[in-house]
Order: sequence, then structure tokens, then C-alpha cells
Amino acid sequence: MKYLVAVYGNACEAWRRETAWSRRYFETGELLGAYDLADPVTARLVRRENGAPVVTDGPYLEAREHLVTFYLLDCENEERAHEIAADLPRADTVPAEVWPILHGSAADLV
Repeated sequence: MKYLVAVYGNACEAWRRETAWSRRYFETGELLGAYDLADPVTARLVRRENGAPVVTDGPYLEAREHLVTFYLLDCENEERAHEIAADLPRADTVPAEVWPILHGSAADLV
């Protein structure tokens, strides 16, 4: 089963420790991807009006903290996803959200 692990904050902290964490779970095959996001001022909101894209500044919500990193896991069960998330280097100070992924994209079917 696949899970999204989302980490919020106002800066990417503990980068070196998370590189080692990522390497460890890539090697087990449980970490499919690890992604740090750019500064929130670079986010854009995209809508469609009259069939054409309309792009405005983002992010959608005004907040002190933003999504800064997300991980894609493929684990045997939710308990294992929780164990991996709790092993994040900053898990003692910054909680992570663990979201079960209901289904994959059409690309996963090929």
C-alpha cells in the first residue's frame, strides 16, 4: 500500500540527517520518492476560466507554516508507514501527516 508522508514547517531543517534517512528507506524499497518544495512565494494557483488557464500567486492559504517536504512510501501496512514516519530525524519536534493513497494514476497501470 502506498502512503504520502507530509512534513510542514517554515524551512527545511535537518537536511543532512534526512538524506541519510532517505537513503536507508530507498535501500529497503519502501521509499519511492522524497521531495523538498520551493519557497511558498513561488507557488501558483491555477484555475480554468472559459476553458483557459488563469494563474495567480499562491499558496492558497495564508499560514506561517507550509508543506515543505513530502515522501512517497510503499509499505506492507499502515503500521509500517507510521514506524517510518516516526523515524524521521525531526519527528521529535515536527509531526508528519501520513495519508493512505487510495489509488494510483493511469501511469501506474502501464
